[in-house]
Parts: sequence; C-alpha cells; structure tokens
Amino acid sequence: MSGTAQLNSEAAAQRLADVVKHTPLIYNPRLSEKYDCEIYLKREDLQVVRSYKLRGAYNMISQLSAEELSRGVVCASAGNHAQGVAFSCDKLGTKGVIFMPEITPKQKVQQTEMFGNGSVKLVLVGDTFDDCLAEALAYTKEHQMTFIPPFDNYSIIEGQGTVGVEILEDLPGTEVVVMPIGGGGLAAGAGTYLKEKKPGITLIGVEPEGAPSMLEAFKHGGPVTLQQIDRFVDGASVKRVGNLTYDLCVNTLDDVKLVAEGKVCTTILKLYNEEAIVVEPAGALSVAVLDQCIDQIKGKKVVCVISGGNNDIARMQEIKEKSLLYEGLKHYFIVRFPQRPGALKLFVNNVLGPHDDITRFEFIKKTEKEQGPALVGIELSNKEDYTGLLKRFEEHRFEVIELNKEQTLFEYLV
Repeated sequence: MSGTAQLNSEAAAQRLADVVKHTPLIYNPRLSEKYDCEIYLKREDLQVVRSYKLRGAYNMISQLSAEELSRGVVCASAGNHAQGVAFSCDKLGTKGVIFMPEITPKQKVQQTEMFGNGSVKLVLVGDTFDDCLAEALAYTKEHQMTFIPPFDNYSIIEGQGTVGVEILEDLPGTEVVVMPIGGGGLAAGAGTYLKEKKPGITLIGVEPEGAPSMLEAFKHGGPVTLQQIDRFVDGASVKRVGNLTYDLCVNTLDDVKLVAEGKVCTTILKLYNEEAIVVEPAGALSVAVLDQCIDQIKGKKVVCVISGGNNDIARMQEIKEKSLLYEGLKHYFIVRFPQRPGALKLFVNNVLGPHDDITRFEFIKKTEKEQGPALVGIELSNKEDYTGLLKRFEEHRFEVIELNKEQTLFEYLV
C-alpha cells in the first residue's frame, strides 16, 4: 500500500473533532495589500496547545490498543509535539515520558507540565532534538512503551493533514498554501490532502536558513543528516527530515524556500506590533517568506499557516537584537581611540550621527580605559546612515573593526 493510500485526514478530522479546535482562517488586509493578493492566516497559534502538533499526537495515541495505552507512551520533542502528547495523555488516561533537549525554552517545559496535568514525566537531555531522540528511543525499548514520533509516522502525518481539511472547508477557492517545514509532518500531511483535493494548488514549504534539512533532502534525492544547524527557530530546526515525510513532500510540494533567522525575528515583531499576533519563530516562517513568492502569489487566494504561538517572553530581547542586526540597524565595532586628549568626547560629538544611539560601550582592556580599544554597539534609525558613520570614523582617525562582518570575533565578544 502506498503512503498516500494510508493517509485519511478526513477520518482523522472526525477523530479529532471533540479534542482540537477548528482554528480560524483570517483574512489579513495589510499583507494582502502589500503583496497584491488575498492572504489568509491559518491560526494554529490559537490551537488548544497553541500549535498544530496536537493533531498528529492525539490521532496516533487515540488509536493505540488498551494494552498499549496501559504501558504508556514516550516522545522526544523540542516543545510543541511534547505539549500535544502531554495533552493527549491526560485526555486518554495514559502515562507519558517526554524527552526534551536541555536548551528547550522554559515556557515550553512549563506548558508541557501543565497540559500533562500529572500524567507525564519530563526528562531534559542533550543539546539538540536528535540527541534527546536517541535517549527516548532507548528508554522506549527498555520499558516496552510506545514511541510517538514527532513527524515520521503515518498516523502523525495524517493528523497534521487535518489542517488542510479545515483550510478547504473554510476557503474552497484556496490557490496557494505556504507552510513551515521542520521534520516535514505538516507539509506532508496537509500537502498530500490538498494536492489530492485540488491538484492545481501551489504548495510552498519554508525552512529556516540555518536548518535547511528538507531542501538538502530534495537536492540529494533523499534525507541527509546536516552536520550543524542553527537552533534558533527551535520548532523547525532538525538535522534530518523523516523518510516518510520526504517521500510525501517530494511528490506534493511545488517549492521549498529558506528564510534568514533575522528576518524571522523582524516578522515576529511586525506580527506582534501590527496585528497583535504572538508567534514563535517557526510560526513566523510562512509570512516571512512572502516577499520571495511574489510571482507565485500575485492575484491569488493564499493561505499562510501560522504553526504555533509558544514564544517565551524571555526571548524577546534576543529576537529584537537579531532583527536589528538583520535589518542593518545595529552594528558592533572594536574602536581604537586616537591617542590624544578629548578623543571620547570627539567620538560622541562628531562621529556619532544625530540619531545614532550607543547601546553598548566597554573598554576591552581594563587597564587601558580612555586609551585602549573599546567594544561599541551602535543602533541606527536608518540603515543608510551606516556609510556616513564609517566615513566619520575615518575622517577623525578612529581605527575600527566592523564586528558584524567578523563572525568569529562577533560570537566571542558580543
């Protein structure tokens, strides 16, 4: 039996009807005007556990036998899948053991405990999803429990496909759907359903630039393990996509695009400030990619899946910083001041522009204050002001190293 034949997302939708929310599909006038099309946001950030992951988790766990449920379930997750499994364990009266990477945001850990309501035990282990996955699989085997994979399973994929079912119920004329990709469960499930019902629909998957696991799989003709990934977009950063999800995505997706992490941050801030929508980094991917899709979306009915809203408020400063760096509004320098009196005053009065702000200033050598090199952070009000700033540094004989262009130094000092 083919993978497609094993998926029945309409049956899954019936199974989930009393558990998950049919999340709203909301027309967005601002984005529609900007991109000259009709853009609708599929608001999975408003789901019961604030992400679509509940759909797949409950769909799989609800179909386990009574004996399997009595032994309990195990999962490995960066956060949202864990919450879906925890919620399902509480609803279905089974115990769960949930493995999460040690770097998982505290907010997601606390949410998982809350949704588990005493039904789950959390184990924080490893630096990445892939590290904690190995631990979870070993634990599952040792205790003869059932492993609930985050994406590479037909029941999980079928459950995520219910997002596609709801999209066509609410907007039968949908012409383009933009979806984030982590392990590929959402894109595989919703993509397969949408292509079956509307063969002419355009499906665009989007990944973070620092974790292009599906794009690399497409290039190599199958899943490959990335040696290093940027974990910032934690809900969509995996080293390797699933075998099942790859097979389905390669036959359904029309395009896979990448978005820089800094641009994701800019999108998070815009959605919050302009739309009062709180999204996690993975949830912003489908909107962040739109300016790369202009030819594919112009004049069309477009759905962007906002996949989740579990954003830890403690990360907002980091998000703002990454956005400013990406937008060219924040720059860090090592500045060596001229060896003459009043150099610091000259810097403030004559080198800085009238709208430039110093956001960080510290002498690198504590014994050479006022004379030695300093680490200086400057925030501009307009990125075009940068050229003038560099020119004034030169005119007043300040030696500078632009740390934004020196990645190793930047990571070490900033």
